[in-house]
Amino acid sequence: MMGRRFLLSFLFSICFLVPLSVSLPPIGIHPLDEKYYASKVIKCKDGSKSFSRDRINDNFCDCPDGTDEPGTAACPTGKFYCKNVGSTPQFLFSSRVNDHVCDCCDGSDEYDGSVICHNKCVMGGSVAYRTMEYGSTTDPGFRDVKVSQIGVTVTSEDSTRKLTGLKALIIIQAILISFVVAFRLLYRCLRLRKRRSRISFP
Repeated sequence: MMGRRFLLSFLFSICFLVPLSVSLPPIGIHPLDEKYYASKVIKCKDGSKSFSRDRINDNFCDCPDGTDEPGTAACPTGKFYCKNVGSTPQFLFSSRVNDHVCDCCDGSDEYDGSVICHNKCVMGGSVAYRTMEYGSTTDPGFRDVKVSQIGVTVTSEDSTRKLTGLKALIIIQAILISFVVAFRLLYRCLRLRKRRSRISFP
C-alpha cells in the first residue's frame, strides 16, 4: 500500500513539476534578449531602475522605457517583438498588443484569445535585429518600428533551441519511465518471493 502511494506521488511530481521546470522566455522579447531577462533582478535598459523577474509583463509599467512590459500595453514606449517565423520579424509599439488588430503576421500580438489571428507569414528567410532605430510616430497609421538589420537568421536558432529543450525533456521522461518500470518489476519480484516463501514454509 505504501509502495503504491509512493509510486503515485512520484508519478504526479514527474507529470507536473518537470514541465514547469522548463521555463519559457517572456512574451514579446527578442531572442537575443533572452539572457538579459533570465536573471532574478533586471535593470531597465535606460538604467533608471531595477525590477524583479516576476514583474515582467505584469501589466504595470515599472521602467520609463518599457523594458519590463514587452508583452503588454502598460508602457507607451514599450516594444513588442513579433517572431514571424518564415517571414520578416518586426517590432511593434506595445500599445498594439491585444488591441483586437492582428499586427504580427504570426498573430502573436493578440495572445489573450479575444481575437483569433491566423498565421499569415510567408515562407522565406528571416532576419535578426541588433539595434532599434525608432521611426516617426507622427503618422497615425504607423505600426512598425524601423530596425537595423544584420544577416543572421533567427529561425534556425529558435528551432535548434526548441529541439534541444524537447530532446532533453524526452530523455528525462524516458529515464523516469524506465525507473518506474524497474520499480514495479522489483516490487512484483519481491511479492513473488514472499508468496513462495510462505508456500515452502507453511
